[in-house]
Amino acid sequence: MPDESRLIVISGLSGSGKTIALHALEDLGYYCIDNMPAGLLRSLLDEIAKPGDTATTRVAVGVDARNRRDDLEALPELLRDIRKSGISTDLLFLQADDDVLLKRYSETRRRHPLADVASELRAAIEHERGLLGPVINAADLVIDSSRTSVYDLADIIQQRVDRRRTDELSILLESFGFKHGLPADADFVFDLRCLPNPYWNAELRGLNGLDSEVAGFLDAQPAFVQMYEDILAFLARWIPEDVSVHRSYLTVALGCTGGQHRSGRMTEKLAAALADSPDPVHTRHSEQNQSTRPARPAA
Repeated sequence: MPDESRLIVISGLSGSGKTIALHALEDLGYYCIDNMPAGLLRSLLDEIAKPGDTATTRVAVGVDARNRRDDLEALPELLRDIRKSGISTDLLFLQADDDVLLKRYSETRRRHPLADVASELRAAIEHERGLLGPVINAADLVIDSSRTSVYDLADIIQQRVDRRRTDELSILLESFGFKHGLPADADFVFDLRCLPNPYWNAELRGLNGLDSEVAGFLDAQPAFVQMYEDILAFLARWIPEDVSVHRSYLTVALGCTGGQHRSGRMTEKLAAALADSPDPVHTRHSEQNQSTRPARPAA
């Protein structure tokens, strides 16, 4: 394959959005193959790299639990060999909470691909998680689609995956609410619940951390400013270490009780401070139904 070729392998749980992710990449010009036998991946790359073929430089394949167990266990090593050959390679893993997957299957009335080896749907999902253990452990990016819409998932694929250049670290700052559960895809989690809460101010209760009134309130709180400075110093210290080991993705989750005020403001404030970083910085507000978007410097 040419020097600038790229391979994206999409794996994950059935019902988590793998097909949506592949369709998003197909819309972006990738040559996509779903349900690819992992053992044939090397042969596929050799075939499309034959002299005279210039049409296919970006390839995306779906690899799921219907593969042979030995091939799934060998996939991480195979991808390391492909990277060594000079092909930029990303392994993405999509997952969702069991209850969310059960609801999706109930709504679509689809049959789980492992239904033949499990007595009921929940058991099939658990069995699938076990089979894909080696894959998720080797994933460059884990995406939890439990509370992600079809459009948000496609946006994540475009913003964080397709637009990431080789050797870049794609950084996501994500606000969330602890009462809704921890983001499963977070690398670092910061708890902001000890900070003054604008919720108890009647004038601010219906707003969120993206509103100027809430920003003004929190920026005037010494504890909030100190927490901001501490987290920024931590990220400034350790992001270069992630870059030095050629990591591709980093997700930083910032949580308060409901994910509306404190975490939203902290996410935006940190993103503005990191916006001039050589690596792309994105924000996402899980509880505010806001899509992933590039960070911008403070005005």
